[in-house]
Amino acid sequence: MDFLQIKEKAKENLKGYCRICTFCNGRACAGEVPGMGGVGSGSAFMANLEALARYRLNMRTIHEAKDPDTSLTLFGLKLQPPILAAPITGTPYNMGGALTEREFIGMIISGSRQAGSLGFSGDGAVPGLYESGVDAITAESGWGIPIIKPRSQEAIIEKIQQAENAGAPAVGIDIDGAGLVTMTLKGQPVGPKSREELKEIIKSTRLPFILKGIMTVDEAEAAVEIGASAIVVSNHGGRILDHTPGAAEVLPGIVKAVGKNITVLADGGVRSGTDALKLLALGAYAVLVGRPLITGAFGGGAEGVKFILSMMTAELTQSMILTGCGTLAEIDNRILV
Repeated sequence: MDFLQIKEKAKENLKGYCRICTFCNGRACAGEVPGMGGVGSGSAFMANLEALARYRLNMRTIHEAKDPDTSLTLFGLKLQPPILAAPITGTPYNMGGALTEREFIGMIISGSRQAGSLGFSGDGAVPGLYESGVDAITAESGWGIPIIKPRSQEAIIEKIQQAENAGAPAVGIDIDGAGLVTMTLKGQPVGPKSREELKEIIKSTRLPFILKGIMTVDEAEAAVEIGASAIVVSNHGGRILDHTPGAAEVLPGIVKAVGKNITVLADGGVRSGTDALKLLALGAYAVLVGRPLITGAFGGGAEGVKFILSMMTAELTQSMILTGCGTLAEIDNRILV
């Protein structure tokens, strides 16, 4: 199995839903929601990549960082790379259905674990999608984190209990799913949450709680105030609100405001280990990657997911060597131009 074989197989299995572009920047699939694109003009999807591309790296080779350590501990789990699988769902309506939801998320969760990483599962507009993720996590002895859409309080608390029963190390809500077009089209009520509602949800579980979809300092500060354990700086892959900034644009301000009080993760536009390095240098503790792992799963199953994550980890390691970073803690904005 090699990268070209994975891409060709994925192109076949995703035909009509994803073009497997040479460079995945959202231009060809702009407005294709449901589907793989960004909402509206696709501007928010593209902004993630453009924001990362504006940063260059300072190359340094007079140092002792010859064998970088990419390991970290997150929610009590020892992970090898700080590159995690983002919550992705909706194979029937976003990816064409060549894989069932259970097959797909099983590949993501299993392949991530095989790569020494951690996979997130998602929630979606078709009944059973969330449960497929929980089942996949259960099959991997709790090695995965379920993320729930901002549904009713009762529905969220019920799904949190399922995550607890699966042995998950944490659970969360992608709060930015409040305006998800696909959920609306499928008659699944989602919406914003007040601070009091979020406090009620967080108090309902013993698990560390994650708020995914934070893009402003004030909402990051609110996450700290209500007792969240972690946030994910994310614009939902540009699939929620047109014309939002890229995650890399807002990440430094958020880290400066709350980084000492909460674990800050980030996603958006990560296509390589070097992209991951940039988000780490901007202050993220770990990064989430999405679309490349869809290619991995549809092109090579769990082995394909492992291959992509291992490839990105190798790229990260090489980039750490060439920027003089021996550990993740040594990655900071001094390496950025």
